[in-house]
Amino acid sequence: MKRFRFSLRSVAVLRAHRETRAREQFAASVHAYVRAEEELAMVRRRIKEFGDAIFASRRELFDASEHALCLAGYRRECASEIPAERAVIDAKDAMAKRRADYLEAHRELEAVRKLEEKNLLAYRAACNREEQVEFDEMAGHRAGRKAAFGT
Repeated sequence: MKRFRFSLRSVAVLRAHRETRAREQFAASVHAYVRAEEELAMVRRRIKEFGDAIFASRRELFDASEHALCLAGYRRECASEIPAERAVIDAKDAMAKRRADYLEAHRELEAVRKLEEKNLLAYRAACNREEQVEFDEMAGHRAGRKAAFGT
C-alpha cells in the first residue's frame, strides 16, 4: 500500500506558523502588561512616600517653601498615576485581544490536526483490511494446496 500523505499538510504548516506567531505576540503582551503593572505600583509607592514625607514634615518645624516643593512633587506624582493606570488598562485590553487571537489560531490548528488524525486512522484501517485480505488469500492457497496434495 502506498505511503500515507495528508492532503492538507500545507494548511497545517501555515496554521502552525500562525499559532506560533500568535503565541509569541500573546507572550509579549503579557510582558507588557506586567511591566505596566510594575510601573503603576512604583508610581503608587512614590505617591505614598511623598504623602508620608508631607505628613512627617507637619510634625516638625513648618517651612512653607519646603512644604510647597513637596506638594508640587506630590501633585506631579499624583498626575503621573492616571497615565500609568491608562497604560495598565490598555495593556490588559491588548493582552485580552492577543489571547483571543492565540486561542482562535490554536483552535484552527487543532481542527486540522484532528482531520489529519482521522485520515491517518482511516488509512491504517484500510492498511489493516488490505493486510487481512492478503492473509486470507495466503491461507486459502495453503488450504487449497493441502487439499490438492491430500495432506
